[in-house]
Amino acid sequence: MSSEPRPLIGILWMIATGACFIAVTAVVKHSAQDLPAAQAAFLRYLLGLVFLIPAIGAIRTARIDRRDLGLFGLRGVCHSLGVALWFYAMTQIPIAEVTAMNYLNPVYVTLGAALLLGERLAARRLAAVFAALVGVVVILRPGFREIETGHLAMLGTALLFAGSYLCAKPLSDRHPAALVVAVLSLTVTLGLAPMAWAVWTPPALADLGWMFLVACFATTGHYTMTRAFAAAPIAVTQPVTFLQMVWAVLLGWALFDEPPDAFVILGAGIIIASVSFIAWREARLRRITTPPHVATK
Repeated sequence: MSSEPRPLIGILWMIATGACFIAVTAVVKHSAQDLPAAQAAFLRYLLGLVFLIPAIGAIRTARIDRRDLGLFGLRGVCHSLGVALWFYAMTQIPIAEVTAMNYLNPVYVTLGAALLLGERLAARRLAAVFAALVGVVVILRPGFREIETGHLAMLGTALLFAGSYLCAKPLSDRHPAALVVAVLSLTVTLGLAPMAWAVWTPPALADLGWMFLVACFATTGHYTMTRAFAAAPIAVTQPVTFLQMVWAVLLGWALFDEPPDAFVILGAGIIIASVSFIAWREARLRRITTPPHVATK
């Protein structure tokens, strides 16, 4: 199902993805403190299975070859472990630190896309990604004075999510977004089940309600992310996720009494400048290199 790349459309889809995922972060930070991390993650995916009902027909009629079946399985394993670690990190360290450390993920994804998927990584785009990572380092400088278990969990999360996203790119080129999201939900629910069973505690009704809200935002986010991957190369869409840092800082300040300092403000400014340059550069190159409609006849 591959088509001509549309960088600006991919960027817009990824902006929507960031808004959904930062909403997930806020709800988990607020509600998942009293549940074991693996159980909270499992409930999020189990309750989210209700969103698969419209996709049942697509799943039953899907033509998935052995190669893609392996990719779906590998993505499920990576995402299951990554989600469990991410839920744990959310209960241990501030929301801004979780979001900032998650920017290791785009580093792994961008480099992996160049090495494994053959995507071209131009020098200017690489420089912009590097500048954005400098912004992340500026933000994290106070946080790294003491390494906590939540930081270690986020290091593993970033690597595992990068593996999941690299599997998602070729799958989104060959299958509808709804199918890719549906199979992810099924495989991750199955992958988290034994981990949740090992630490299970009876959840309250409110816990189920919060985890269902998380499922709503997360399912929407995975769908928009898949649409972004289908519209543009990973190296274009991934830097847009840096904007999540701005939303995370504002949410942490407004809802969780985690005020930003000068390092956070400076780092966020560097990230926004880098992402803006990438979006502008992609749009300008597309106008120059794409011939007018009549010239293609």
